[in-house]
Amino acid sequence: MLALRLARGSHPLVLVRRLLVAAASAGVGFLLLAALGYASAHPASSGSVLRLLWCFVPLAATVQFAVAVARTDPSTRPRPGLSSVGLGPVRLSVLAAVSTAVSTTLGSMAALLFFLHLRGDLTGMPFDGGAAEFLGAGTPLPPAAALMLLALVPLASATASALALRSRPDPARDTFGSEELPAPAPAPTGLPWGVALTAAGLAVEAYASREAAGNPFPLPGRFDATPVAVLIGWTLTAIGLAMAGPGLTHLCGKALQAVRPGAVRLLAGRVLMDEARRIGRPLGVVCAVLAAAIAAAALYGGDERPYGPLTALGAVLVLGCTTATLLTTALEAKHARAHTAQALLRMGAPASTLRSATALRAGALLALFAPLTWVIAQLAALPLAK
Repeated sequence: MLALRLARGSHPLVLVRRLLVAAASAGVGFLLLAALGYASAHPASSGSVLRLLWCFVPLAATVQFAVAVARTDPSTRPRPGLSSVGLGPVRLSVLAAVSTAVSTTLGSMAALLFFLHLRGDLTGMPFDGGAAEFLGAGTPLPPAAALMLLALVPLASATASALALRSRPDPARDTFGSEELPAPAPAPTGLPWGVALTAAGLAVEAYASREAAGNPFPLPGRFDATPVAVLIGWTLTAIGLAMAGPGLTHLCGKALQAVRPGAVRLLAGRVLMDEARRIGRPLGVVCAVLAAAIAAAALYGGDERPYGPLTALGAVLVLGCTTATLLTTALEAKHARAHTAQALLRMGAPASTLRSATALRAGALLALFAPLTWVIAQLAALPLAK
């Protein structure tokens, strides 16, 4: 009840973010049900399991977005006096889990209704039966399996949100609030492992493409089989880029301060180094997703119908959720350093300095991650293009 009351009194932008989480949950639920429908209609097909595995890519992106939204929810932010009324860190994390579960459950229910409608199980077959083939229309669905698949997004999102908020650092801590020039934040330790995993993923993908017959990277919406090794290679590459993201962001901040920096470069570099762990991982994930999109466009750009409907839906979910996660994390970082910006303005710093530092940070990140994304995309598509 408390979660519902807080949701009713939330800011419109907070409600919009929750609705976006519900929409993403609906999309993932639809993909999971579509994979179940195809498996029910084609029990002897070897591609049914791979279709289900493909669904975990947008599922992971949706869970990441749900966690980012939960972290920026004002109702779950620690404030003085809440512990005295029983809303300590543990209770707030439970509250965030409940709010996330409500949003994602609504999305899963909407996915079920839309899926049954397209299959013709509610009011007859719509669109002249155009969706019957890839939804397995006419084949009964196992109710237990359907409910279990629909519960994946709410359970995973609620659990991840609760764990993320319990381990969230105190937002009041800010290294720029000290009277002296603060020491730079220590470098993240995941860069070597991230580089190793990215290289391993590209190597696995190249090795799998040598053994694949025909198209080595068919997409799930086209009713083809995808080699498991290629999917594993993509997964390793994405995990590696996510692990390397904080270290690369820290290096960007360090590079901005090289060779006698001025006030703007010093401020921009220190902020990047301090926020490398917070924004670096979403940046790495976006880099991996964009690299996959560029590689897919290079492989299928000449086809008349390169993508099936399920592939298009999955791509929209992954691109949208990862981009929204990055923007939401950037908003969280902005709120975390709001009192620092106010302190600088009170000390006489011009507002143009803060805007210039923000633009410089964005330019530095773009200068590093844009070429990196293109290189990873070319290395990934090269062995698959036969």
